[in-house]
Amino acid sequence: MKRIVTISREFGSGGRSVGKKLAERLGVKYYDKELVKEVAAETGFDPSYIEETGEHSASKSSWSYLFASPGVPGIMKGMSASDFLWCIQRNVILKLAEEAPCVIVGRCADYILKDRDDCLNVFVHAPLNYRADRIVRLYGESDKSPEQRLKDKDKRRANNYEHYTGQKWGASQNYHLCLDSSVIGIDRCVDLIESLTREL
Repeated sequence: MKRIVTISREFGSGGRSVGKKLAERLGVKYYDKELVKEVAAETGFDPSYIEETGEHSASKSSWSYLFASPGVPGIMKGMSASDFLWCIQRNVILKLAEEAPCVIVGRCADYILKDRDDCLNVFVHAPLNYRADRIVRLYGESDKSPEQRLKDKDKRRANNYEHYTGQKWGASQNYHLCLDSSVIGIDRCVDLIESLTREL
């Protein structure tokens, strides 16, 4: 049985819902917002800052990391805030994986735990129109079109992932399982992951 499942996901694909339902089904710990609280306790950073910066680049441009301000030498060892946060977040994920079986959503957990053989890495995706409809139903309208919101968030998420892992976000070879939630459905995605988790 795989002790740990990591769920990476396109914005609006339902990956977070899949992760939460899976953890409930397996009776294991679930880390998403909970992981943010752990990192906040370690760093003293505001949880809203961690939630945004810990998984997204500062802008849609991968160049944003080149212009990050250096941190305070005594506190962040001279690292930028995003690099310091990455190091703490990485350590927290490694610690949580050691402590107990769990489901971890996002935050490059698939890469951070890549050397473990008790980990199943999943990527949840869906077509743009499906995700656009879903985020409007869940989060409402905004000044940007739903399609633009999706593209912006996914671009920032991809930049962050590629900067810290050197790998392409969403590339199938980086995951054990890729699921299209628009075809399979949220509950069936949970069924499939649960089955693999128990069988492998």
